[in-house]
Amino acid sequence: MMLYQLSHIRVAPSSGAGRKLADGAARGQSRHPRHPHDVDHCPMGPSCDGAGPLKRPAGASRSGTARAGGRQGLSRGPGGAQGEQIARPVRARRAAPGSGTWQGCAMATLQTPQIWPGQPYPLGATYDGAGTNFALFSAAATGVELCLFDEEGAEHRTPLNEVDSDVWHAYLPGISPGQRYGYRVHGPYDPASGHRCDPSKLLLDPYAKAMSGEVSPSQSLYSYQFLNPQERNEEDSAGHTMRSVVINPFFDWGHDRPPGHEYHETIIYEAHVKGLTRLHPGIPEHLRGTYAGLAQPAVIDHLKTLGITAIELMPVHQFVNDSHLQEKGLSNYWGYNTIGFFAPHNAYAAYGTEGQQVQEFKSMVKALHEAGIEVILDVVYNHTAEGNHMGPTLSFRGIDNASYYRLVDGDQAHYFDTTGTGNSLLMRSPAVLQMIMDSLRYWVTEMHVDGFRFDLASTLARQFHEVDKLSAFFDIIHQDPVLSQVKLIAEPWDVGDGGYNVGGFPSLWSEWNGKYRDTVRDFWRGEPSTLGEFASRITGSSDLYQHSGRTPVASVNFVTAHDGFTMRDLVSYNTKHNEANKEGGVDGDSNNRSWNCGVEGPTDDPAIITLRMRQIRNFLATILFSQGVPMLCHGDEMGRTQEGNNNVYCQDNELSWVHWDLDEQQQELLDFTRTMVWMRRDHPVLRRRRFFSGDAGHGGESELGEIEWLTPSGQSMTEQDWGTWYARSMMVFLNGEAIAEPDARGQRIVDSSFLVLINASAEDIDFTLPTRGYAPAWEVALDTAPEVDGDSDPVLGAGEAVTVEARSMLFLISAPDSHGPEPAPQSAGPAAPRGAAGA
Repeated sequence: MMLYQLSHIRVAPSSGAGRKLADGAARGQSRHPRHPHDVDHCPMGPSCDGAGPLKRPAGASRSGTARAGGRQGLSRGPGGAQGEQIARPVRARRAAPGSGTWQGCAMATLQTPQIWPGQPYPLGATYDGAGTNFALFSAAATGVELCLFDEEGAEHRTPLNEVDSDVWHAYLPGISPGQRYGYRVHGPYDPASGHRCDPSKLLLDPYAKAMSGEVSPSQSLYSYQFLNPQERNEEDSAGHTMRSVVINPFFDWGHDRPPGHEYHETIIYEAHVKGLTRLHPGIPEHLRGTYAGLAQPAVIDHLKTLGITAIELMPVHQFVNDSHLQEKGLSNYWGYNTIGFFAPHNAYAAYGTEGQQVQEFKSMVKALHEAGIEVILDVVYNHTAEGNHMGPTLSFRGIDNASYYRLVDGDQAHYFDTTGTGNSLLMRSPAVLQMIMDSLRYWVTEMHVDGFRFDLASTLARQFHEVDKLSAFFDIIHQDPVLSQVKLIAEPWDVGDGGYNVGGFPSLWSEWNGKYRDTVRDFWRGEPSTLGEFASRITGSSDLYQHSGRTPVASVNFVTAHDGFTMRDLVSYNTKHNEANKEGGVDGDSNNRSWNCGVEGPTDDPAIITLRMRQIRNFLATILFSQGVPMLCHGDEMGRTQEGNNNVYCQDNELSWVHWDLDEQQQELLDFTRTMVWMRRDHPVLRRRRFFSGDAGHGGESELGEIEWLTPSGQSMTEQDWGTWYARSMMVFLNGEAIAEPDARGQRIVDSSFLVLINASAEDIDFTLPTRGYAPAWEVALDTAPEVDGDSDPVLGAGEAVTVEARSMLFLISAPDSHGPEPAPQSAGPAAPRGAAGA
């Protein structure tokens, strides 16, 4: 045990937002009943009555610090010089509104804090109500210093003399939430051998639950000289990097429960915390672009009326900006540059960044759950923000480079990169696997999220060189009683050899179906010989998933996502226009499978505008009637544009933010999307749990009559029909009375039947409704060409002819309790005009 005489101990101040929160009473604020303040361990001693915040003691500063004269010298530990004064939390802090949590007691001067051995588990900084346990893994270290910071930034270094199984640890009584800290790791600096320990670099805790500040470009962040990379740079980086923060883990979740939507009932909405909320007029200005803003009624009401069941948030793990972007006046907007896998990104916090972001994130999740909306996180466990061998030393590299990163065999000074970012985490390392599993479990058990979308997931399956679905990563997730029960979604590719693995992930996993995206884009832009594959994609892609025992929900069906064109730009641009990214136009994918409908970019031509809106409706309708899990990208339901930029990863501005001032066409598109979403939710025949039985070649034609494929003339499709290269039209019959699967209570599912008339050709086509064994009458449920005028009968009879406009879809639903007219002959004469609009 070590005793140090310290001068004064005090808390680091909050940011402006944090001070405002601390000074203002939060609604429903109270101490957490299960974690009363421990008076026995409070440095206030008898003067603390356990009631929480206290008045300042006589002689205390506004920050709650008793001014003490003099400054005591401290040993810095291994290789250190005389230390500076230490800062110590003293101020009671309040959490984000509605959290109802207690965050500590005001503390007076503490002259002799103790340093106890502590425990090697759990890793990270763990506050228990009386003090904090610090534990850091490093197999490479010969010594570790814990660095604590006061409000002026002065640093106190404490050596961690206890080490068990490569975990360096100590317990500091009295250290409480809000304390900022970091580590300095002593050990070998030998890049050729894979070691990059450098005690001149202040390092972030890989297990930090919160981080404050930001990384600013500086030579001090690098362990080499820019002008001479072979020469060491021992400049201290503390003035240019972030701080890890001790947090209060206690939160009043009340009656929070996971919404628990079944996969086949799930509709995913991909969104960016800032992008979705930054311009929303219904959010108070100071909350826009934040977790608290996303929890506002105006946003939640939009999500509820839209009908989505899950919001998939783009990265919210703490990330940093690339220096090359900062030099251009840009920033890492998307966030695929993680440095903290346990910490919510601090720039999205409205109420402070010294632990308040954790409470605010939890409050957001709680509000979304109350609305029945699941929260899925887009997570980036394949690489970190430290880049390649020429990157900065921020955390993992300086702690234990060889344990965290995959190095080139025979050349350990360089990183083996399958992500295109400069490095890849070492997936066969026990330390990496433990960190990822601990992180995932933390976000489920402590932050209450409902699932994950894994960025470049093929990299996670590379235990050695090949993508291996039997790798340790999948094994440990599948056996985990927590993680095996949440939604797991893979982006099934990376940039390494053999990285494209759509259809190749094991059971429990769903996948972003890139083949669905490409096929649907090709079909609606008029590419030949796509009808057969289009049929396979809209029925769940059985050719990709059924052979391994998976079901349609293995396919996450999408046409657009954050990466690439928005849906409006997909029908407005043939080529990317990424000049704003300042990379000479070489960034972003050039194979967009887009069609501008005749003019590149904005136009005043009403015919082109009409066609573009119809194409957007075709995409939305296709996604939402396909078997599998539909995913929409935020703003597509309102016709959002990025002006042809298909790679806005660095555009933190109005180019990428969602605009909420809608014109008439955008409002009509939003209404159409809502109609289509709720039609899917109301009809189980559109969201089956199992594949259609029968031939899977084109989705199947079941002996039970679950589905049937028909030509525009009403006849069953033949192999010749499927193989006709110019074929771009058909009818799909979905039999609501022949769903061969029970509901959750074992009861037979009976639904209305649908007849979907699809015409992707450039000409209007007359369809003849089928006569044998189908519904005797049909009603128009939805039309992707609602601008077409007409006053046809609301009920269409079997055998009747109907004109389907060029590049459009018509959804017919079996008329309830209606026998309709007598079936007409197949040669029924002129087609009836198309009349009812679906939205």
